[in-house]
Amino acid sequence: METNRFQLFDAPHLLVLASIPAIAVALAWWARSHGSVDRPIRHIFASLIVANELLWYGYLFGKGWVTFPYSLPINLCDLVIWMTVFTCLRPTSRFSELIYYWGLAGSSMALLTPDVSSPLSSYLTIRFFLSHGLTIAAILFLLWSNHLAVQRGSIWRALIWLNVYAIVVGVFNIIFRTNYFFLCEKPGGASLLDYFGPWPWYILAGEAAAVALFALLWIPFLRSPPLHKAS
Repeated sequence: METNRFQLFDAPHLLVLASIPAIAVALAWWARSHGSVDRPIRHIFASLIVANELLWYGYLFGKGWVTFPYSLPINLCDLVIWMTVFTCLRPTSRFSELIYYWGLAGSSMALLTPDVSSPLSSYLTIRFFLSHGLTIAAILFLLWSNHLAVQRGSIWRALIWLNVYAIVVGVFNIIFRTNYFFLCEKPGGASLLDYFGPWPWYILAGEAAAVALFALLWIPFLRSPPLHKAS
């Protein structure tokens, strides 16, 4: 039914957006108040994310939708998901500053302007929000429980590695005529890229937006970047 289709910034969408930081801050407060629950919470986050992804791959295989070179988990959000799982299990991971910038900037944009066209109650829509929501909640939990180390120069390292990865994916797109990372064409649904002009200008504008978003994410650490807490 049309009334059951996803609508941008309707009540269910706003509820999801509000619940993610609320859950993260509540769990972080609990972990900081009772240190013994810190590790279990991190492992539960990792397990839920992995289970969600494995169910997704099983669904794709069951539908026969996995064909090379399509349906590969090489979009930025896919990379962030597995880097977040690894960091939940190993908080001293070198991925920590990357998931802070890439995850909070990229996955947050995906949640704000989700590329979904299925009904709200469909598995595809639920999986999309679970995948991005769990990832962001895990990153915020790691941040607010003092596990993420965001050091000076991290903005430029995050930007450099982002562009290196985009170049690798771009070469893959050229060779196999795919559209990973939306480097060749904008997503079908509404997104921030709609305001950035046609190809290739939206890629350059997206680069500028990444710099601005990363700079905003650095502001909380201008005075005293946090140190890793013992795992």
